[in-house]
Amino acid sequence: MKFNLSHRALLQHALVVIAILMAFYHMWAIAFGAAEAVLFRGTHLLFALVLVFLLYRSTAKSEDKELAATGFQPDGPKLTLPTPLDYLLLVAAAAPIVYLFVNYQYIVNRIFYIDDLSPMDMAMGVLLTLIVLEATRRVIGWALPITAIVFLIYGLFIARLEPERMLDQLFMTTEGIFGIPLSVSAGYVLIFVLFGSFMERTGTGQLFMDFAMALTGHTAGGPGKVSVVSSSLFGTISGSAVANVMVDGPISIPLMKRSGFPPHFAAGVEATASTGGQIMPPIMGAAAFVMAEFLAVSYAQVVIWAIIPAILYYVACFAAVHFEAKRRGLMGLPRSELPKLGEVMRVRGHLFIPVVLILVVMYSGFSAPLAALVGTLACFPVAALRASTRPNVNWPNIRDAFVDGARNALGVALACACAGIVIGVVTLSGLGIVFTQFVTHLSQHSLLLALVLTMCAGIVLGMGMPTTPAYIIMTALLVPAIIKLGVIPPAAHMFALYFAVLSAITPPVALAVFAAAGIAKADLWASGWAAVKIGAAGFIVPFMLIYEPALLMIGTWPQVIGAFVTASAGILMFAAGLHGYFITATVYWQRAALVGAGLLLIFPGLITDLAGAGLGVLVILSQLAGRRAAASLAAGRSPAETAS
Repeated sequence: MKFNLSHRALLQHALVVIAILMAFYHMWAIAFGAAEAVLFRGTHLLFALVLVFLLYRSTAKSEDKELAATGFQPDGPKLTLPTPLDYLLLVAAAAPIVYLFVNYQYIVNRIFYIDDLSPMDMAMGVLLTLIVLEATRRVIGWALPITAIVFLIYGLFIARLEPERMLDQLFMTTEGIFGIPLSVSAGYVLIFVLFGSFMERTGTGQLFMDFAMALTGHTAGGPGKVSVVSSSLFGTISGSAVANVMVDGPISIPLMKRSGFPPHFAAGVEATASTGGQIMPPIMGAAAFVMAEFLAVSYAQVVIWAIIPAILYYVACFAAVHFEAKRRGLMGLPRSELPKLGEVMRVRGHLFIPVVLILVVMYSGFSAPLAALVGTLACFPVAALRASTRPNVNWPNIRDAFVDGARNALGVALACACAGIVIGVVTLSGLGIVFTQFVTHLSQHSLLLALVLTMCAGIVLGMGMPTTPAYIIMTALLVPAIIKLGVIPPAAHMFALYFAVLSAITPPVALAVFAAAGIAKADLWASGWAAVKIGAAGFIVPFMLIYEPALLMIGTWPQVIGAFVTASAGILMFAAGLHGYFITATVYWQRAALVGAGLLLIFPGLITDLAGAGLGVLVILSQLAGRRAAASLAAGRSPAETAS
């Protein structure tokens, strides 16, 4: 028993030390320059693999994963101790990467695909591939490893690639496991995840919730709107839909249920609002950094492209909550129970400073990782400025912030390494070109059909894996097809990114919905369909980007403003039609007209805009007339008497 206790204490302290070293290594690389690609990415992967095999057991039970997510702290939950097999796999994980480091000169001086691999090269390549598959399975489940295995089988037995050439691609170059996805995880994701954990530990989550409550809590369906606003804010620092739900949901979902929303609708609102955090500037999800690398543009440029689509997504969510609340006659929370906006800003408003710093540094011409580093280093000093947040500035909290950052980056790191296997096979086999030809043939050169196929693929891929690998696979297989059909690359990539994100709320496998439904104690299917209905207008946004690039701020300012105004009006009408309320409760023909008006306004073009506006005006006039008639009847007068 004494051995077990000492073993556990030693394990938890070792985990803390390794996590802090991982964070410091990446901070040092950003500040003073990273090592060569293989060395930097290899070190990042080595840290991640060591932590995974110390934290996650081979059983991969949900309770083990929950403990792994909280079990770093010496006074935290009791982690299951690693077995001898876990330690053996840890050594096996380190061996191929250490082999690359020791033989680095040989690796960089050889001519890949031409110089034959040695038996040791091949053994280490096979070992690392298997280790990455197993580590990914432990952290995020079977879906992505099975996908990678399918691609490996395709490469070996269908494309007839030489095993030696495939191992060369996957292990000995920066086109496989150590490719662009892992580069993004090492260079971008970890520091932004670390920033998010620092923000959380300084009390920023409470700031976001109080800010949203003060702003919208008193309005119709106020708690639902609080969920939308707070989740959009928190999503900018978390980058994970499920994490967002687990932080905001325990507060916002009970408030929504108390105000009169059904449990399944409350779960749908929280899941939909939390999912949008990955596309919400200024700090988007990990896939946005991958997008910047694939398009060879700065992350700041991706943020600019994403601003209007993100606003439209949250306009759709906000409108859905508002119209549903109006239809049900739900009121907001009493002002006496809500924080005052001025007081919130006075007490905690200074915690916005690190986010502002990131924007200032990034748009001053410096890199996004450096901006994130500045913001991270500013978090605790900023928290120390006011007595209200000063208690958060202590060594245990700082230590735990480092630990949280390293732990939260593991899923992305392993997903990117495993996605590198897929990319390596696709590149070497030419499958991307084959798939592009297949999609264009299947769609008969119809852009709309190709977009629908891409949407379905994104939703299916996203059901079983995180957003980042789902987006990466779509980029390799589907995005080239829609680009070939005439879509500009930023719009094509944003389309793929959106549907990889939206898979988190699409039944039957909707991870954000599962988390929210658990908190709300609601039926999973009812919650899933509620989320789809709330985010339905958001599903149209990606199609809008394809047909109207001005929504990506590509074009003149009059074009951008015009597209934004008509798209916003269209989304409002579309949401009103779906939820059965606009100015007043709607009848069936008004709902149909509103949905039609919304779609016409969303679709670009002067004729469609005029037709949509005409339908919208017709509904507005009929609703105003109906409300006037109802008011007259309530006052005991006939409509004719009122008109006269």
